Amino acid sequence: MKKILAAVIAAACVLSLAGCSTNTESTSGTAPESGTSAATESTAESTADTTSAEESAPEPEIEEIPYVLGGELTPTMLANSVYNEGNLVRLANVIKKLQSGGEVTVAYLGGSITQGSSAGDDLCYARLTTNWLEEHYPDAKINYVRAGIGATGSYIGVHRADRDVLCHNPDLVFIDFSVNDTTERTATNKASYESLLRKLWKYESSPAIVTIAMTQQDGTSFIDYHGEIVKRYEIPMINYRAVILDVIDKGYIQWTDISDDNIHPNVPGHAVLSQLITSFIESVENRLDTITGAETDFAAVQLGENGDKYENASLLTSENCEPVSLGAFQLKEVLFGNVSYPWIAKSSDGTFGDDSALVFEVEAKNIGILYGKLTKNFTKADIYVDGELAATVDANFTGGWGNYTEYADIISFDETGKHTVEIKPVDTDKTAAFYVNGLCIS
Repeated sequence: MKKILAAVIAAACVLSLAGCSTNTESTSGTAPESGTSAATESTAESTADTTSAEESAPEPEIEEIPYVLGGELTPTMLANSVYNEGNLVRLANVIKKLQSGGEVTVAYLGGSITQGSSAGDDLCYARLTTNWLEEHYPDAKINYVRAGIGATGSYIGVHRADRDVLCHNPDLVFIDFSVNDTTERTATNKASYESLLRKLWKYESSPAIVTIAMTQQDGTSFIDYHGEIVKRYEIPMINYRAVILDVIDKGYIQWTDISDDNIHPNVPGHAVLSQLITSFIESVENRLDTITGAETDFAAVQLGENGDKYENASLLTSENCEPVSLGAFQLKEVLFGNVSYPWIAKSSDGTFGDDSALVFEVEAKNIGILYGKLTKNFTKADIYVDGELAATVDANFTGGWGNYTEYADIISFDETGKHTVEIKPVDTDKTAAFYVNGLCIS
């Protein structure tokens, strides 16, 4: 049955090539809604004579089969599952390495869904997908890296990519930030996501990348912005959003069948996502002989606005950075936002004193901060850069679902240079604290 399902995906992917490059030395292709990407525009003239004939050919009808929760994916679900197929050369190379019994490191970078929220460590999509890979390629050695942190998006993702993913020399990276990146910070999220793709792609282990588009119950997702970026770079994207909303709209299941809240997939939801991913991998495996040519040349892709702003991003924490002065802050032996030993300033009466600032010397062009949003006992902090007040951040998350790590993109300069960063908690009239997880620099 899996081979039949994989064949359905393959057929849908072949259809997506109509009107795009027909160069037999390249596997660059896009889903029906993506058009011709920037990296394949140069081949447009060579397809001019065949485009009209291809577009006039009727698409084969897909048999509509009702979906049963927990069962096999239907042909319609598979047809809806690929938002963008992209260039498959790197992914094909990973599959060949798996088939030959090689050692492959598979990493999953994302927010709370990737962390396993509502499913747990053993039944989350990342573990289920890795289980499938281990069963499907029994001779291969597969290293599993799950780098999901709740309530974090692409900005934090690109800054922690070195620490949490690239240090493992990944062969394949899945990215899930579509419900964490929001339109409240559209420009920053777009720049962070594009920078993340570029950072991962250029790493020395040359990992393949597969992106994922999730959804909230009301359809909210950053898919349109992420989708535009992955199309330009010819990166595959799995469209969980389209699949789930379609089967719900047709009445086959309800949202509560696949989620216990308005965002996170539950155990059945994670299972569906894993099925979509593994079916895509299997469809690529079935076409390995046809996947030839060069991988996407990122240097030839049209750069989005500030698309490389955070490409060399890194995260400074207590593990790799020594502040000039601790001020009122102390290192605490706790794990907060997946960072061990954050710097924390606490005051029982809300006063911190004149010499309370946590001070760093950094060399950067862009500077941000990771700090704790707290449901109680919080305060603000003034952020000074080179002696000038650059921003004030507020740790207040009264009435929220819990404490979490937030970011603030503090300041950018025209050139990289040495700067002094001071984080000074603001006095208040009650017991208060301010948490600093680290500095984001690029």
